[in-house]
Amino acid sequence: MALRGDGRLNHDLLPDEKGPQDECGVFGLWAPGEEVAKLAYFGLYALQHRGQESAGIATSNGEQILVYKDMGLVSQVFDETALNALTGHLAVGHCRYSTTGGNTWENAQPTLGATASGTVALAHNGNLTNTADLVELVAERYGAQRRGELARGNTTDTALITALFTGDDGHSLEETAMEVLPRLEGAFSLVFMDEHALYAARDPQGVRPLVLGRLDRGWVVASETPALDIVGASYVREIEPGEFIRIDQDGLVSRKFAEPKRAGCVFEYVYLARPDTSIRGRSVHAARVEMGKILAQEHPVEADLVIPVPESGTPAAVGYAQESGIPFGQGLTKNSYVGRTFIQPSDTLRQLGIRLKLNPLREVIRGRKLVVVDDSIVRGNTQRALIRMLREAGADEVHVRISSPPVKWPCFYGIDFASRAELIANGLSADEIASSLGADSLGYISLEGMIAASNQPASELCAACFTGEYPIELPSEERRGKHLLEMPTMGNPDDGLHSLTVGAGGAGALQHP
Repeated sequence: MALRGDGRLNHDLLPDEKGPQDECGVFGLWAPGEEVAKLAYFGLYALQHRGQESAGIATSNGEQILVYKDMGLVSQVFDETALNALTGHLAVGHCRYSTTGGNTWENAQPTLGATASGTVALAHNGNLTNTADLVELVAERYGAQRRGELARGNTTDTALITALFTGDDGHSLEETAMEVLPRLEGAFSLVFMDEHALYAARDPQGVRPLVLGRLDRGWVVASETPALDIVGASYVREIEPGEFIRIDQDGLVSRKFAEPKRAGCVFEYVYLARPDTSIRGRSVHAARVEMGKILAQEHPVEADLVIPVPESGTPAAVGYAQESGIPFGQGLTKNSYVGRTFIQPSDTLRQLGIRLKLNPLREVIRGRKLVVVDDSIVRGNTQRALIRMLREAGADEVHVRISSPPVKWPCFYGIDFASRAELIANGLSADEIASSLGADSLGYISLEGMIAASNQPASELCAACFTGEYPIELPSEERRGKHLLEMPTMGNPDDGLHSLTVGAGGAGALQHP
C-alpha cells in the first residue's frame, strides 16, 4: 500500500504512480438487538481495499437516522465514542474511492435525503453512465432550485439517486425505488435504508458484486463475502442483477425491476476483490492461481525462480510455479508500514522510489534467471523501477509475466484507470513494452485464458478495459466524466450543482449543516 499525495493509501509501489483504483465498498444490516454500528464498522474494515478516501455509517432506531462520515480510512474516521452514538437496529456503511465527483467531504457517503415518507441514507458502489440525463430528470421533477445533498455541494451520481428517491407524495420509498431504478444506467450496487427497513439493489448487468448474508438475529448485505465472514454472517446468495430487496420486521421481500443482462467485471477476479472473496461461486484466489497456470502454458520460459510482486501477484505466481515446475520464491520483501504515514517523502526518498516499499533479497536473486509475476501493467513505471532494482541486486535475467491482458481502454463502470494516452499498452507491442521496461521478455495472459480462469461464460463478463467493447451504452464524451457535475455547464451556484469548495471534516460540517 503506497502513500498518495493526500496521505492515504492505494496499491501503488511508487510515489505519484497511479494504478487502477478500486471503486467503493457498501455494507448494510438489519439486526435488532445487535450493536449495528460496530458490526458495520467491522464490515467496512473488511472492505477497506475497495476505497480509502472516506468512510461513513448511518443508523436508525426506528424514529430517526444518524449519519457519521469523514475523510480517511475506516479506522481513522471512527472511534468508540462515534460508534456508541450510532444506535439502532439498522445500519448502512460505505468506504469510498471517487469515480464521479471529487475527493471531498461533501461527497462522502452514505448520502442523506428526504423522501415522501421519511428519510433515506444511501451507499453506492459503481458508476452511472447517464448522469447528465439524471441531472435533467431531477430538475424536471423537483425544479431548478436544488435541495439536500446537491445544494450542499455534493457532486456525485449517488446524490442524484438520493434526490430522485424523494418521490411523489404518498409514495413509499420502495414504490419510488421501483420507479427510479429502471432509469439508472451503468454500474450500481446500492444499499440504502429509511427509518424502518433495509434495501438493496443491483444493476441489470451485475457489474459490481453484492451478496446477502444471514445473522442469527438479522440480515447483512455487502460488496464481498469477507465482510459477511468478519461479522459472523453466513452466506446466503448473491443479490441478482436487476433485483431489489427489502428487509424489515416482516422478513425479506425480493422484486425484479429489470431483466438481467449479466456483464460482471472480470477485473474483480484479476485485482479488485480480496483473494478470500467468492464471486458467482468461484474463489477469487483459485481464479488467480489458475490464471498463473494458464500464463505458464501460454508464455513458458527457462528460469531458476518464480517471484511475485507482493501482494497482488502472489496467487498467480504460485500458479505459474506449479504449472512450470520452476521453484516459487519470495525474492522481494515488502515494508507493510510505509504508506501508513502522513509524512511526505523528501526529493531524495522519491528518487529511491520503489525501495520505500520493496527491497530485494539479494542472496535469493543474485545470479538467477527470474520470472516476475504481477496482475497488470498500467503506465509501466512501477515495473521499470522494479526490474532495475532486481538487476542491481544481481539478477541474470528478468522475465515479466502478467496475469491479465494489456489494459488499453478506460472503465466507465467504477474503476479509475490512468487516461488512455497514459496506458503503456496503447501503441506498443509486448516486445516493445519489454524493451521499454528493461525486461528480457514480457508475456500477458490471453483474454480467453483469463476468462477461462474465472469459470464464467465470456458472454456474462465485462472485459471492456481490455477489449474496448462496452456492454452498457456510453453517452457522448461531453456528457460523461468523473467531474461532470462540477462543470459549469452542468450547474451553477444557484441550482446547487456547481461544486462548493469548502474544507473537509469538521470545517465542512460547520459550513454545511
